[in-house]
Amino acid sequence: MKAYTYLLVDLACISIPLIASFYKKHAFYKDWKPFIKANLIIALLFLIWDALFVQKGIWGFNNTYLSGFYITNLPIEEILFFICIPFSCVFTYFSTVYLIKNNPLKNIQRYMTLVVILILLFTAIINYNKLYTSVTFFVTSAYLSIHLLKKTDLSYHYLSYILVLPFFFISNGILTGSFIVAPIVWYNDAENLGIRLGNIPIEDSIYGLLLIISNIDLYRYFKQKSHS
Repeated sequence: MKAYTYLLVDLACISIPLIASFYKKHAFYKDWKPFIKANLIIALLFLIWDALFVQKGIWGFNNTYLSGFYITNLPIEEILFFICIPFSCVFTYFSTVYLIKNNPLKNIQRYMTLVVILILLFTAIINYNKLYTSVTFFVTSAYLSIHLLKKTDLSYHYLSYILVLPFFFISNGILTGSFIVAPIVWYNDAENLGIRLGNIPIEDSIYGLLLIISNIDLYRYFKQKSHS
């Protein structure tokens, strides 16, 4: 059973959203096609990033908790992570837009974006020699800057992110060593700030933000394109 721990984390993350996708009044399964198109593109980009960082020793995996199936230098569980987590997050976005008509973040979302950009950009610059920090923070700040210039309303993106944070702390907590003997995913702290949220490097929260927002964006694009 220990060899399937990471796989079980993946399945636990996607199970409830997958079942809830068939809710009759507002069925997410009807939007699977735009999600799949979006996810294939974003997952590929993140997996290339992932594989390069594994090759450089910025992070890696504990084989004790893996099934043993690899594609290049990535375990199959890690590849599934970039399908299961985005599915759950885009489902959360889909549900949030439907259920919450008056988003409390709508009037402050631009200020939130500006503050996050400035913090990330400053941190990336002064930590240019720490690859996980600098690359993740710079890419995320650049991506958010595009939205700021385009005046995109990110209020539901942020609300979805906030809503999935408790599940992020549970799933990533397990992956980084909470509730188990050793971490499933280990990190080279010379390449990050060394600040942990429990066992989770703070960079993971920004990496996750970028993963969520980019999947939502491309999902929305393909959904609008299909309707037009």
